[in-house]
Amino acid sequence: MSFTETQEHRDLRAAVAALGKRYGRCGATEELWAEAGALGYLGVNLPEEYGGGGRGMAELAIVLEELGAAGCPLLMMVVSPAICGTVIARFGTEAQKRKWLPGIAAGTVRMAFGITEAEAGSNSHRITTTARREGEGWVLNGRKVFISGVDIADATLIVGRTEDRRTGALKPCLFVVDRDAPGFSRSVIPMELAAAEKQFELVFEDVRLAGDALVGDEDAGLLQLFAGLNPERIMTAAFALGMARYALARAVGYARTRTVWREPIGAHQAVAHPLARSHIEVELARLMMLKAAHLYDAGDDMGAGEAANMAKYAAAEAAVRAVDQAVHTLGGNGLASEYGLASLLTAVRVARIAPVSREMILNYVSHTTLGLPKSY
Repeated sequence: MSFTETQEHRDLRAAVAALGKRYGRCGATEELWAEAGALGYLGVNLPEEYGGGGRGMAELAIVLEELGAAGCPLLMMVVSPAICGTVIARFGTEAQKRKWLPGIAAGTVRMAFGITEAEAGSNSHRITTTARREGEGWVLNGRKVFISGVDIADATLIVGRTEDRRTGALKPCLFVVDRDAPGFSRSVIPMELAAAEKQFELVFEDVRLAGDALVGDEDAGLLQLFAGLNPERIMTAAFALGMARYALARAVGYARTRTVWREPIGAHQAVAHPLARSHIEVELARLMMLKAAHLYDAGDDMGAGEAANMAKYAAAEAAVRAVDQAVHTLGGNGLASEYGLASLLTAVRVARIAPVSREMILNYVSHTTLGLPKSY
């Protein structure tokens, strides 16, 4: 691993930054998504033989980070190419890969991801969405909450549980559910969060799935699940870091020119030092994100799991502080729509909560990395 980016990565950053700059915080999410897909950015991590760029999570994270730094992060990048595309590319059948990956790579097909349940919270072992065999297919029943972008997705990759024939115990499995499948319904969850992507509650009532709706091996659920969750954490870090960089750039630009007494306010240490501290925190979090992406792309799932959790934690904390400081630097202007910062106060907190809370990451690090006993 090098601490200096390759020329290829620098070129990718520059190209994506230029694309993002043309859109800024204009809210034209659909147009940006379509253009990013046409340019090959959305599928940069997917195999070339299925229309992708043949690169990895490091490159996909760069794309999302730079779009965020330009003010136009695409939340569905965390879900469609990073989680769903990765899982299908690694564990899907040849038919599944050919059906889904070219569209995901081009951005013409989007896939949502459903794992969270109201009664399970952070305890995925309490997931009650279940699939039972019926003939050559499956019957799916259950509920999911806080599932992003289902209204604009062609299908949803659902984490359910099936019964082990030998032990009777339930084990996690992944199923692709088409948006128009009979028995599959959705309802919008009203959110205070200002975001282009809506959140949904999903209901599955005897949803009949063909046998090929199962992704991967029925007996390898956790391996397949974490193959998608590690990229999710890496991309959440990229999402947070992009917003943090956008906020800091606006604050620094303002502090350089805003004059209240004789010199710009950025000359005062009370303004300059907090911004410098936030910049340091963002850069440190980015290093951990790049490490996590490097480990994942190298095939080290265990190492990537630790690093991805740490990266997500560090990026979320850095981003929340950076946005808060940026708003404070601008004073009243920080709350004005003209500067595009106030809406980030709620948006950036998502990275602290989802896809896993900071407390659960601290639990993971304390018992997995430090070897401390579990409290649950």
